[in-house]
Amino acid sequence: FFNKIKDQFDPFMIESKTAATVVLMLRSPEEEVLAKACEALYKFALKGEENKATLLELGAVEPLTKLLTHEDKIVRRNATMIFGILSSNNDVKKLLRELDVMNSVIAQLAPEEEVVIHEFASLCLANMSSEYPVIQLLALKTLGVITNDKQSRTTLRDNQGLDHLIKILETKELNDLHVEALAVIANCLEDMDTMVQIRQTGGLKKLLSFAENSTIPDIQKNAAKAIAKAAYDPENRKLFHEQEVEKCLVALLGSENDGTKIAASQAISAMCENSDSKDFFNNQGIPQLIQLLKSDNEEVREAAALALANLTTCNSANANAAAEADGIDPLINVLSSKRDGAIANAATVLTNMAMQEPLRLNIQNHNIMHAIISPLRSANTVVQSKAALAVAATACDVEARTELRNSGGLEPLVELLRSKNDEVRRHASWAVMVCAGDELTASELCRLGALDILEEVSLSGSRRNKFSELAYNKLLNNNLSLKYSQTGYLSSSNIINDGFYDYGRINPGTKLLPLKELCLQEPSDRRAVLLINSKSDV
Repeated sequence: FFNKIKDQFDPFMIESKTAATVVLMLRSPEEEVLAKACEALYKFALKGEENKATLLELGAVEPLTKLLTHEDKIVRRNATMIFGILSSNNDVKKLLRELDVMNSVIAQLAPEEEVVIHEFASLCLANMSSEYPVIQLLALKTLGVITNDKQSRTTLRDNQGLDHLIKILETKELNDLHVEALAVIANCLEDMDTMVQIRQTGGLKKLLSFAENSTIPDIQKNAAKAIAKAAYDPENRKLFHEQEVEKCLVALLGSENDGTKIAASQAISAMCENSDSKDFFNNQGIPQLIQLLKSDNEEVREAAALALANLTTCNSANANAAAEADGIDPLINVLSSKRDGAIANAATVLTNMAMQEPLRLNIQNHNIMHAIISPLRSANTVVQSKAALAVAATACDVEARTELRNSGGLEPLVELLRSKNDEVRRHASWAVMVCAGDELTASELCRLGALDILEEVSLSGSRRNKFSELAYNKLLNNNLSLKYSQTGYLSSSNIINDGFYDYGRINPGTKLLPLKELCLQEPSDRRAVLLINSKSDV
């Protein structure tokens, strides 16, 4: 009988007149039949309230409750999905309570079950619990975990889950659930479609209201997290700016809760894409962020440094504001942080500030050349890149280069020229080019092998870059004997001094022997090495 029915329907297309037949299939002993029947009824119930009522009248609820504990996973999954949809119907909810199925639904939240089962079991619990806050809290906590998964977020949105979440936020009597509801919404804002839906339904203003008016730290924190994620969208940033979100975020920086400070700093980072917002934080925001750099919490320091990095990038006024707020010393202290993100962000702020000569001199007076050595030795490529860029921005005069050289900073810088990371290699080349500006530092760079490494890089089509070529040429200008042997010419600015020697042309990649080694060679039939020496004592 059941096999005959199975062959007569399409599990994706059933109407009211065939629904009764499919309900009968819920009593089949065959797992395949049960799975297909549940799948068909799920599609049927999705079409609206009328179909949910039809399934109730046809007696589908009771046999479906038994399938929640079926040994076959597919059957169990499909049955759970149906209840996630049916449980929004008030009459179905009433019957489910009479049938005492809550334990069976809760059992579907076991860790070994599939994510989709967790999703629909949570949805069912949420639907069943307006009258049961503890269950609703459990459902929201579960959603807070599973909505870290993209597919779960899509499922929640497609099943009107966001509407339920917004309703919870709008209900003062459910304020015990607001923390968890905001956490779920923050996760959902990872997806553009969800973001648009929340904006269109006024949800973003609701988030701002919670951030502004709540006195509960976790609510403030989760609201700020949601704002941070939403602010990566241009339309949302515009809306937030119109609602003066900046004032709210600055206020949250003063929270006693570290999580709230972190979330507010991250939201400021995102809002920096709006130029008006970026300007607002010049007087309000930057001083508070500088204070957060002194926090004992490493995550707080990292988030504050990120916000400052974004605020000062391509904005000289904000870079000045950071300096005026006595930010140089705490920024240099962050360079010794245990978190790579904090180090990279602090180095970025210092680089942005060093674009202005008065600030660069101030930074140099705070022992930047010694502090930057540890980041140069980092194993993290982002930290390496930002540290090398900071050297390029600050080693612009002989005193700074001398300090870097005497502190042992040239050795790790030269090693970065070997990096397989393009950005690290590019920024290290830039820094070497700057450091080669005086003869002593250039000579030390050559002694450490910078010239050899850059020559090797220049011969590689994939590793060569504009800065590696400039750095190589800059070092060559401080080693005129090698330059002349390699290129066969010197420019008008290349002044020959005593000790210059002409070995003759050498091929690229060939090492030029130093003068001391050449002096030890026996005479041969090769052309003589020409030496410039104006002193009387040879």
